[in-house]
Amino acid sequence: MNLNNIKEVNFDNKKVLLRADFNVLLDESGNARDTYKLEAITKTVDYILSFSNVSLALISHRGRPSNKDDEEFSMKYLVDDLERILDLKVKFSPDCIGEEVSQVLDTVEDDEVVLLENVRFYKEEKKNDKDFAKKLAEPFDFYINDAFSVCHREHASIHAITQFLPSYAGIRLLEEVEVLTKAKKAQEHPAVAVIGGAKIETKLPLIEEFEKTYDKILVGGRISIEAQDQGIEFSNKVILPVDYAENKFDIGEKTIKEFVGYVKDAKTVVWNGPLGKFEEKPFDKGTVAMANALAQNTEVFSVVGGGESVQALNQTGNFDKISFVSTGGGAMLSFLSLGDMPGLEVLTK
Repeated sequence: MNLNNIKEVNFDNKKVLLRADFNVLLDESGNARDTYKLEAITKTVDYILSFSNVSLALISHRGRPSNKDDEEFSMKYLVDDLERILDLKVKFSPDCIGEEVSQVLDTVEDDEVVLLENVRFYKEEKKNDKDFAKKLAEPFDFYINDAFSVCHREHASIHAITQFLPSYAGIRLLEEVEVLTKAKKAQEHPAVAVIGGAKIETKLPLIEEFEKTYDKILVGGRISIEAQDQGIEFSNKVILPVDYAENKFDIGEKTIKEFVGYVKDAKTVVWNGPLGKFEEKPFDKGTVAMANALAQNTEVFSVVGGGESVQALNQTGNFDKISFVSTGGGAMLSFLSLGDMPGLEVLTK
């Protein structure tokens, strides 16, 4: 996939809009529970700000607000986290379109960036409305997408906006596409895919795609129960659980041992989705065992994505032992099963 590359652009004296994914939950103190998505844009921000007299604004969604009155979803709560992570002053704009954006941009200094208000405060965002996208674009000279995790969505700040600005892929987005393309091809064998979570209908295309190139596809979580209940037939590459924990809230001890054995000897592993009701002990055993097994295999090229899988890595202290942790859950599934996504197609040369 040949994407328009941010390294092709001179940003001197330009105003730049960077689409990030700051869709994170807050803890009781009002800070981001997980800062991984915030940290993902640092390379791109640093690169853009290496140019002279550039004004940079960050735009994202957070949650599913009904309208502007859903103040709990405001982006202003992320200012402190972003200032710490980016090591920059962050100026907050109480809107993402209109004169307020232009005014804040005109006051930005060299060590500052602008954080725009939640783009989903406007219903036009999810409708991919062209007039709204044009308003988003008006104050800027360039658009950069560094939010791989939302590229499977045809929304205004991801898709329609590219009609109004020269548009390029950010550094992190380019890394995601490169790594996931490599993972999809499974160049090193044995290659093992681990698929969990719920909604078999969303995971079935991915399982079928992995059957083409992978040696084993280990299926756990709710989707394994759904597959068995629906009588779905797979090739002998697909390994379903042979036992479950209480109420089928987790894979059982025999299955954990079997799954760990495959991962232990693998050269390529892609993992998306928890293997049980991970948020409730003791039904996190299968997911934790998978995180530990993957981290202990020092010879493997490993790629992990999906919120709960990443959470398991963090809780077990294994995050830094994985070759690549994707920011995408649904986007990772879409890319690995389909390849093309709306947010990538509009950045393709």
